[in-house]
Amino acid sequence: METFFANLLEFFFILIGIQLVYTAVRVFMDETNPTRLGSGLFWLIIGVLFAVGEYIPSMISGILVVILGVLTLFKQVNMGDVYNPDPKKADAESDRLNNKIFIPVILLALIALVVATIIPESSASVIGISSVIATIVAVVIIKPKNREILIESDRMVQQVGTTGMLPQLLAALGVIFTISGVGDVIADIIGGIVPEGSQLAGVIAYVMGMVIFSMIMGNAFAAFTVITAGIGVPFVMAAGGDPVIASALAMTAGFCGTLLTPMAGNFNALPVALLQMKDQFGVIKAQAPVAVTMIVIHIGLMYFWAF
Repeated sequence: METFFANLLEFFFILIGIQLVYTAVRVFMDETNPTRLGSGLFWLIIGVLFAVGEYIPSMISGILVVILGVLTLFKQVNMGDVYNPDPKKADAESDRLNNKIFIPVILLALIALVVATIIPESSASVIGISSVIATIVAVVIIKPKNREILIESDRMVQQVGTTGMLPQLLAALGVIFTISGVGDVIADIIGGIVPEGSQLAGVIAYVMGMVIFSMIMGNAFAAFTVITAGIGVPFVMAAGGDPVIASALAMTAGFCGTLLTPMAGNFNALPVALLQMKDQFGVIKAQAPVAVTMIVIHIGLMYFWAF
């Protein structure tokens, strides 16, 4: 069963790669885009890495990732002339579909939850499974014309741009930090600041460590292992804190940091790109008061509940 779902996950990566290669081809052919060569190369490399990355030597993959960084650094990745639906047609489709448009979105979440609960081995590929089913349902409901799915997917890929690759890079960074022993370094630093045996100081360090590191990593999950090993265990749990309560609150405290950083591409940068907001920090500014309030609440909850 595990082998089946591992192969299924690889299949989903290949599907994503094919879509990205399709975007690369469209960009290469777009003569209105002054950076079409750089932009097309960017999407082509990512498409290849997704589709056949498992079979490419790690050194080659690393070089390709560096090339992606260089293209982005020199601003060679830009959105070209993508398909934009006619506003009148879009309004007519909106009136026709009404709230039916939310059915595939809701199904995506429900199917993922049900499948992951019934078949735990599917957790790595469950999003792919639910996405394919939700896409089929969307096709049945919307009845798009030929190639509209590919064209709309291409438009979204180009509109989101390089931000869409941020989660993958941050996930890799989290693994690197864990393997390289960053948690031990953090423990040594905090050990010189937090008074030995001080429960409140340990709680503050744990919560704020999760917040700050989640802001750096853009992902509370990537930060959790490092900060729990470096601060949670030696300064909270060793002082008598309940590991279940403390670690659960530490994770949600990390989400507070996610609300405050542009590194959280899916949450803060992606909406800006999709909605074409003028203020690139608009989402973060709206979330900041709630995030700061929740940080203080987390410190109180962990101190009173974990001990």
